[in-house]
Amino acid sequence: NAPRRQILKLAPGVIDLARAQTLVPATEDAIPISFFGEDPLCFVGDRLYVRYLAGGPSRLRAFSLDGKPAGDVPLPEVASVDEFEPVGADLAYNVETYLTPGRFYRLSRGQSIPTALQVTSPVKFDDVEVVRQFATSRDGARVPVNIIRKKGLRLDGSHPALLYGYGGYGINQTPGFLGGVRRVWFDAGGVYAVANIRGGGEYGEEWHRNGMLARKQNVFDDFIAAAELLVKEKYTKPARLAIRGGSNGGLLVGAALTQRPELFRAVVAQVAMLDMLRFEIDPNGVFNVTEFGSVKDPAQFRALFAYSPYQNVRAGTKYPAVFFSTGENDGRVNPMNSRKMTARLQAATTSGLPIFLITTDAAGHGLGSPLSVQIDQMADYTAFLFDQLGMTLP
Repeated sequence: NAPRRQILKLAPGVIDLARAQTLVPATEDAIPISFFGEDPLCFVGDRLYVRYLAGGPSRLRAFSLDGKPAGDVPLPEVASVDEFEPVGADLAYNVETYLTPGRFYRLSRGQSIPTALQVTSPVKFDDVEVVRQFATSRDGARVPVNIIRKKGLRLDGSHPALLYGYGGYGINQTPGFLGGVRRVWFDAGGVYAVANIRGGGEYGEEWHRNGMLARKQNVFDDFIAAAELLVKEKYTKPARLAIRGGSNGGLLVGAALTQRPELFRAVVAQVAMLDMLRFEIDPNGVFNVTEFGSVKDPAQFRALFAYSPYQNVRAGTKYPAVFFSTGENDGRVNPMNSRKMTARLQAATTSGLPIFLITTDAAGHGLGSPLSVQIDQMADYTAFLFDQLGMTLP
């Protein structure tokens, strides 16, 4: 009964949760679900350390063994802590940001000491900064948007911008080092943004549930609100705004381009879910009914039909340029989604802008793809965006 989660304690040998006591109560920040085996807490001496998500960025907090707050571990404002564990009497924890790769720190007697254990990169972002703003969605929800930009950027609406989102399965979009392709993007004058929209777990399970099943439209509304924020705050304009997403994020950008085609100049949809009325009949589809719903349920069918990108393409509409990519061997999302949507948009659009499809025979859904394939795919969609947004390198 704590959608943002709390920590309970039981006496040894007691397995009845009705007899549990609250050790650390729930707060406005969420204790995240572990997807890859990371523990959300650890004990170091007489301290309990708990990792929280504050809408995407991490917070690392200390408590006494009876649950009393004992202060926060110092972190950058927009950062991730994905590993932390005891090392003797100290706490070791890994910090990563959009602009710096992961580095372990050691908390010793209240002092945070950087260690030599770190990831290094030839890519530097000393001239780039992160600004965290909030968009207002259609129903009033406040949606965090992480905007990464060159320092001193003039807000005159002229810059090419790329907005990324996911919004599903309770998966969190947390700060992670951007790497080489974004360095090229900033050098060409671009702005990059990541939206912490509903469907993820950045504010706990309630944030997730308000973006699933019949509430899935909230996800698209949040993303559109983030795009409108970039225009309103004069980072960019629709003629220079692009969006990108993959898999469930491909559904996201597919819905955005069919619901608000005038808001975007270019769209990158990778291994995307696009025909939501037939998705569940694929071998992997049955596992996704709990997230999206089923056409067999009348209310869920109406919700799916209302936003399914393929069913909502309208002839005679000026659609943005679109770059679809899929893997020939994708067992998670049937490649027919991208193929059908490509053909449908090519037949319907009147903008004169290209609708591209690239199918990679050496890839599936993207997990485990060879590095050479990953580089090719990144180069392809980046070249597409440079072309469509009129970008050039200095």
